[in-house]
Amino acid sequence: MPDMLVRLYALPEGRASRLGTDVTIRRALAAERRTVVAWIEERFGSLWAGEAEAALSSTPTRIHIALCKGELSGFACHDVTALGFFGPTGVDEARRGRGIGEALLFESLSAMRAAGYAYAIIGGVGPADFYARAVGAVEIPDSTPGIYADMLSPDETGT
Repeated sequence: MPDMLVRLYALPEGRASRLGTDVTIRRALAAERRTVVAWIEERFGSLWAGEAEAALSSTPTRIHIALCKGELSGFACHDVTALGFFGPTGVDEARRGRGIGEALLFESLSAMRAAGYAYAIIGGVGPADFYARAVGAVEIPDSTPGIYADMLSPDETGT
């Protein structure tokens, strides 16, 4: 899976407002660490949960969460595996197709822009068409396997 590049200075404004009043996107708080990490590990596995733990270890945290009527429904991290990287990100399967993933993407990329980044890298992209459509991301040539090439899998670590 290739990496993709996003021009943060060209992001459109105000995307989260399209979700309606029952969905809130915000930064996770450090005190929510155990709840958020457990939720991510249950749905997306230990590798993404480990990245979420790293995102929750900074101030401000580098993880945004989506709450649907107060229930955790999605997350997006940035500056975790490498500075300037977006991800991982995920939305609960039952809540997909409602724009939550796109809102999390915009909120996280906007935080990166506010921190002074001009570009973001989306590493090891799965849904390339989604990122191209949502934020104009373009594939970085020769970026496979990228930074994740020699990463241990949960089977190799015993977790």
